[in-house]
Amino acid sequence: MSQHFLLSRAARTLSLAKVARMSPEEAHDAFRMIRWCDTGGEPICPRCGGLTHSFISTRKLWKCQACKHQFSVTSGTTFASRKLPIGTYLLAIAIFVNGAKGHSALQLSRDLDVQYKTAFVLSHKLREAIGAEAATHTASGTVEVDGAYFGGHVRPENRKADRIDRRLAANQSGKRQSVIVVRERQGRTVSFVAASEGASIATVTAKIAIGSTVHADEAAGWDKLHARFLTKRINHSESYSDGEACTNQAESFFARLRRAEMGVHHRISGAYLAAYAGEMAWREDHRRVSNGVQYLMAASAASKHPVSRQWKGYWQRRQAA
Repeated sequence: MSQHFLLSRAARTLSLAKVARMSPEEAHDAFRMIRWCDTGGEPICPRCGGLTHSFISTRKLWKCQACKHQFSVTSGTTFASRKLPIGTYLLAIAIFVNGAKGHSALQLSRDLDVQYKTAFVLSHKLREAIGAEAATHTASGTVEVDGAYFGGHVRPENRKADRIDRRLAANQSGKRQSVIVVRERQGRTVSFVAASEGASIATVTAKIAIGSTVHADEAAGWDKLHARFLTKRINHSESYSDGEACTNQAESFFARLRRAEMGVHHRISGAYLAAYAGEMAWREDHRRVSNGVQYLMAASAASKHPVSRQWKGYWQRRQAA
């Protein structure tokens, strides 16, 4: 029997110790090479795209000769207006990708010795960056579609006589949401949040290319897919795969998301459910890639992603408003 990839040496190409021991200059050069890898590390002005510039070594800033704009290695990225050293962000990315089922903000705050809200915002910036590409992807070929409910847990009463039927809509909290996954066989995974599987049909059809073959379970919400795609159905009450249809890869995504919710984060707020689902989709897509490559991919995504509109500035005040 061959060794599982995650247990092999090829899966371990990243050393947290080496990232943690980077000097400020080494961390600056590493982020510069990741951000501007297409030009061999030569900076590109984020305002006009100019390649001619001068370097202000005392402030670690470049000044564009064309538009006179001054910019740093993180200007225009999700880490713009940063307060922490660049090495701390690179270490955070390395820790983030090493968690197969995710990494909690509380643990990250202890790893980096920063406040919880700092680690929380940093984690969500990374989720936003790595999930941005998948959000615009259109699935094609053989595609599996499925949905699962998260949140809205109603705790049962202590005494049996006081317990209610939590399956009834009248006894639910109203906070339950459905995570919908559209997953290509041997391809990308796209996820989003909807009120129910039936309410997601319009979005699902928009995310699947015409001519694709769709696999779904017996839920009535997927009946409308037959009008647009060749749709194969599997009744899970009878079997998980019958040789014609199965949704095992979609179920694999939900298994990872469930383990992240129950074993790592313990509770996921409904407002951020889509972000956590997007993170798990990214982890599923790159589960057979070494952690060193995952680190470079996540760092590159963060360096190319623009300033977050949700997590920039006094985000706590906006959330409370």
